[in-house]
Amino acid sequence: MTLVLASSSPRRLDLLRQLGIAPDAIVVPEIDETPLRGETPRELAARLARAKCAAVPRADAFILAADTVVGLGRRVLPKAGTETEARRCLELLAGRRHRVYSAIALRAPDGRIAARNVASVVGFARLEPAMVDAYIASGEWRGKAGGYAIQGRAAGFVDFLAGSYSGVVGLPLHETANLLRGLGWRP
Repeated sequence: MTLVLASSSPRRLDLLRQLGIAPDAIVVPEIDETPLRGETPRELAARLARAKCAAVPRADAFILAADTVVGLGRRVLPKAGTETEARRCLELLAGRRHRVYSAIALRAPDGRIAARNVASVVGFARLEPAMVDAYIASGEWRGKAGGYAIQGRAAGFVDFLAGSYSGVVGLPLHETANLLRGLGWRP
């Protein structure tokens, strides 16, 4: 049974390997990830996971796609591309709780689609300017939703976590394993 991971994220591949799953192929879907007007972080994550899944045209394989969005209320925080964006995200998150939505979509070769959207709550401690400066200098924030990677140095910022740690990293493993089993994928 062929499994295709529709993702460019090395973290998602590493997480799948934690389950003993090695995809047969990796395809980087080309989709527009711009939030729609009025779209909530939860809705955005779900839409992007489904769009990535649909963007892989293989009908002979299971297609697994995911997306992770950091939300502060109804506000979608960007995948930080610049130091300014990353710094702004960290300033917004400092001393507050926020939600991380990790949506997954799985399409079976027979066309059936299953999806889940996992919400986790992450709390950041208050961040001193020197802490933010050091994190920005590390470059770890590049391309990360909300401008941080919980599996790296930003773990030191987290004073509260409720939900799926692996979901915050980028792929909720429990839900992923259940979707794969539920649609009949076997290693």
